[in-house]
Amino acid sequence: MTRGADGVDIEALRSALADGARVVADPALSDALVHEIAAVAGRPVHREPDDGPAPLVHVGPALPESLRRGRHAGRLLWTHSTNAGVDALLAAGPAPWPERVLLTRTVGRMGERIAQYVLGWVLADCQDVPGFLVQHRDRVWHRRPGELAAGQRALVFGTGRIGSAVAAALQRVGVHTTGVARTPRATPGCDRVLSLDEARGALAGARWVVNALPLTPHTAGLFDTALFTALRGAAFVNVGRGESVDLRALDAALRAGHVRSAVLDVLPDEPAGPDSPVWDLPRTVVTAHSAGVTADADVAVDFGACWREVAGGHHPELAIGPGAGY
Repeated sequence: MTRGADGVDIEALRSALADGARVVADPALSDALVHEIAAVAGRPVHREPDDGPAPLVHVGPALPESLRRGRHAGRLLWTHSTNAGVDALLAAGPAPWPERVLLTRTVGRMGERIAQYVLGWVLADCQDVPGFLVQHRDRVWHRRPGELAAGQRALVFGTGRIGSAVAAALQRVGVHTTGVARTPRATPGCDRVLSLDEARGALAGARWVVNALPLTPHTAGLFDTALFTALRGAAFVNVGRGESVDLRALDAALRAGHVRSAVLDVLPDEPAGPDSPVWDLPRTVVTAHSAGVTADADVAVDFGACWREVAGGHHPELAIGPGAGY
């Protein structure tokens, strides 16, 4: 028996795929993507589970009720999330997550997209683009010399595929990058990697602080008053999870000058309505969860990679440990 670190019996899953497991795609997925999934699986893809006995493989952003706790739940062997983050999927249940059910995710080229997003805001900060926008609005001609990114310091919280891509992009323009991870290990793109506790000693020297962490019990509310007040005028960029940030603490830190500016791609409550207090945060830009939008090609490529790994008797690289959340 071959089991992954999450307890999934890969050999049993491999056999189920070979014996004709039924593939079900979320109704929200495009017809073009469903066609790609069918090509990968070598069989028709259905929009709803049937009432037959065949094991089920599901592809979509969330599990329907019938697969979470309903009449088809006992047939589910694998769900592939079309998102990189799976915290909402796990929170919806079933709980505890069944040991037999493989959970994989989609990353695709999201690391590149989010790295480009973060780099763009870092360079805009160096060139004082916000200051020039104000001058343009006020019809003011005033020279504002830019700064070099090279030689400055960034802390990147999260060293997975996305965080390491962000760190590498910053490193390529000469930024000294420090990764922050629950379990520190050498990571491409990072000059060094610190634990969450060790990182607190590096906050004061950072020009930029980037959150690329998944949401877990250990990261919820991590960016709090203690963390923000340890900064010395750093800019904060959140491309991880909104629930990792205490927005009241961020507001206070912005007004006190501990945080110079903020770019928030993710929020605790989305979408933000017109009355949301987030619009009143000073020196802050909100970008409506747009940094790493998943493309159909990302889902097709990553689902295909996972399918081939399982069919070969291997635990997929993109598998999630439900207990850890990443």
